[in-house]
Amino acid sequence: MRGDYQQLVDEISAALGAPATLEDRDFGLIAFGAHEGDDDDVMDPVRTRSILQRRSSAAVRAWFEAFGIARAKTALRIPPDPAAGVFRGRICLPVRHRGIVHGYVWLLDDGHLTDLALGGRGAPPDPRIAQAMETASRIGALLADEARAGSELGDLLRELLEAPAAGRPAAAGALREALREGLRYSPGAPLTLVAVLPWDTSDTDTAPLPGLPGLLAACALSAGGGPDGGGGGDSAANGTGNGTGTAAADRSRPAAAPVLAALVRLRAAGALAPAHAVAEQLLRSPRAGAGPAGASPARGTAAGGQPAPLGPGAAGIGAGTAELTALPATWREALDAARAARAEPRLGPVTQWDAIGAYRLLTTLPDPAPDPVVGPLLAPAHAELARTAEVFLDCAGQASRTAQLLGIHRQTLYYRLGRVEKLTGLDLDDGEHRLLLHMALKAARL
Repeated sequence: MRGDYQQLVDEISAALGAPATLEDRDFGLIAFGAHEGDDDDVMDPVRTRSILQRRSSAAVRAWFEAFGIARAKTALRIPPDPAAGVFRGRICLPVRHRGIVHGYVWLLDDGHLTDLALGGRGAPPDPRIAQAMETASRIGALLADEARAGSELGDLLRELLEAPAAGRPAAAGALREALREGLRYSPGAPLTLVAVLPWDTSDTDTAPLPGLPGLLAACALSAGGGPDGGGGGDSAANGTGNGTGTAAADRSRPAAAPVLAALVRLRAAGALAPAHAVAEQLLRSPRAGAGPAGASPARGTAAGGQPAPLGPGAAGIGAGTAELTALPATWREALDAARAARAEPRLGPVTQWDAIGAYRLLTTLPDPAPDPVVGPLLAPAHAELARTAEVFLDCAGQASRTAQLLGIHRQTLYYRLGRVEKLTGLDLDDGEHRLLLHMALKAARL
């Protein structure tokens, strides 16, 4: 399929005598034509980054979309703007199928396309543009077919991850057959799941599955998704094995942001490098990191009782498995890792479930109100005290190391810790008191 795209892009480049690139509608690179000649100025920074990074930035996407490319049905001319890194003008060919835009073909104009008639307003286009638009339509049909196939696989993946325990064998069998038909999977091959949190689902049109090595299927779920809101409700996560153990816990949680579940094929069991590569690419998508914010102990709660905003999205990776019926448990691990990475910047933006430490326990617990003893410390007015206490406990109570990390004098540290003790009534020389405070601070991040 990817070779077909390359051939069609080369056809357009040859017809118009200009370097061409094909991007999906999220500005992810699919194929690009060869750059002929010795004029390095044609390789402007935007095109170079698109090829090297296989994706354009959100700022570049917004700049081009301001010209109306998402609504265009005919070729558009985009003027150069050196300030935006666009040193050469472009002709944009919208790639559509049955009214839905699936991507864009970009033609760099080194000056010889300036007088080319694009058509519109009753004027016919230049025959070369008409030919290029016909080729773009063929690309659109291919992307639509790929999107439909990806959507069907995503639906089957969603059914498996949301199925109760009794329904998993049938759901796994349906997904297995679909993957085998698409020559994407051999029984017994190691797999894992990547969770990207949050994931923007506001665009309801069918979108093509990103062409990333190893990515087999993807679907959007609630961050609490599962048969009872527990991300699969698996016994590995809740100790019940009946798919109902986390229902009561999840009822106490706020509405969860959508999260992307991505099924990734591994080269070998336990070798998670392909999953890391997929996670990093997905985090570059404009759909990643646009959801409801959470709260952290350092920031507490914003005015009006609303959670304070967190940073951009994060991705978590579950342990590998060769059994499709085990994917709901792997999904729970991936989702917990993503939640931990988003709450704890030092873990992210991509982390594995086996690397999140105490969060492996904390992410399985319900989300009750803060412990009444620790609650006052989580108020916005005491954010600096909360941060000081957390760093102190992260450093196992080593005062010199804590002071160094915080950039404060040791006496200032002792003063702040004294205020923490007065505010909470806890004794930081008592191991159980330390444990309570440390767990409460970490839990508040989630």
